[in-house]
Amino acid sequence: MAVYAIGDVQGCYSNLCRLLDFVQFDKSVDQLWFCGDLVNRGPESLETLRFVRDLGDAATVVLGNHDLHLLAIYHSGQSVNRSDTLHAVLNSSDCDELMAWLQSRPLIHYDNKLEKLLVHAGIHPQWSLQQALKYAGEVEQVLVEGDSLAFFAHMYGDQPDLWSEELSGYGRLRCITNILTRMRFFWSDGRLDMDAKGSPERHRKTGLTPWYELNKRFNDSTSIVFGHWSTLEVGAYGQHFAIDGGCVWGGKFVALKLDEYEPQLISINCPD
Repeated sequence: MAVYAIGDVQGCYSNLCRLLDFVQFDKSVDQLWFCGDLVNRGPESLETLRFVRDLGDAATVVLGNHDLHLLAIYHSGQSVNRSDTLHAVLNSSDCDELMAWLQSRPLIHYDNKLEKLLVHAGIHPQWSLQQALKYAGEVEQVLVEGDSLAFFAHMYGDQPDLWSEELSGYGRLRCITNILTRMRFFWSDGRLDMDAKGSPERHRKTGLTPWYELNKRFNDSTSIVFGHWSTLEVGAYGQHFAIDGGCVWGGKFVALKLDEYEPQLISINCPD
């Protein structure tokens, strides 16, 4: 059995199929871990959702910011942004079923045997593994059992930008969600920066530090696999593995083989 972590799909279903053919994926024995952002920007979000859902137990999915954005539009009935490519999903005959499935996905997946954690954007440097799972669970509980309509109405925004255990209400949930699905950089005072999207080298001179350089609370044996950051070079950063190759922008589609002592990066080129 092989276990592959898959970089951001973002509606690039045809390229996903090419990648899975390249690694000779067999859903009867192999496992796929999707790092979030299954949808949006690319042309095949509907096909992607149907395919991954139909993989059943062969697929593990954590939510990304574009997945949550789709759910927010679905629940609120708000207009789709001009840059979004979500119309086919929202107008599909099985939209309700797909949204129910998507909304039940977690924000973090941790495998104790492999000692690998999957998340879309990253883990706050102040959080231990147990805290990360706990805080993610607070949002997951609201999505599955709570007032998800109210959550999506309060989800957008960059504040609060400083994590504290004392945060409460929708501000707390928004901060947790931003950390797990949108985070890239921190200021020196510990505040999140939600605007910078370029490479670390581009922003380091402004005083910003990538989150993974500050993350010291995890055991050395635990690896964190994340996507979200297409301008960050794919590869290993200590115990952190960046796997968003920017396929939707004409970059690479990346798989990370996890069931080996040294995780192996595999990629294919994506047509623009």
